[in-house]
Amino acid sequence: MSSAPAAPADTELVAVFAALADETRWSILVALGEGDASASALAGRLPVTRQAIAKHLAVLQAAGLVEPVRVGREVRFRALGSTLSGTARRLDAIGAEWDRRLAAIKRIAEAME
Repeated sequence: MSSAPAAPADTELVAVFAALADETRWSILVALGEGDASASALAGRLPVTRQAIAKHLAVLQAAGLVEPVRVGREVRFRALGSTLSGTARRLDAIGAEWDRRLAAIKRIAEAME
């Protein structure tokens, strides 16, 4: 493994994956994908307390996956598709680089036959 510091884009990916690695946070994000919801509403849908939901939402917010939206006196959260889209683009780029490298290895191996 490299000991070099991660590039900013890689640091953001690590934060996103760390946030999504928790099953409860994943469930929260899936629920928010269906529509904005308050922490209380999410707690009513998921088998965790409102306090736990609030902590998970803070992690998702820090990773740029959700944002709070004030609606009257209530704070609802919404999923941010732009972060997920950016993550998908980065993963596609990594996959394309691997495909390029594997194709080069294949060409070298076939040339040696």
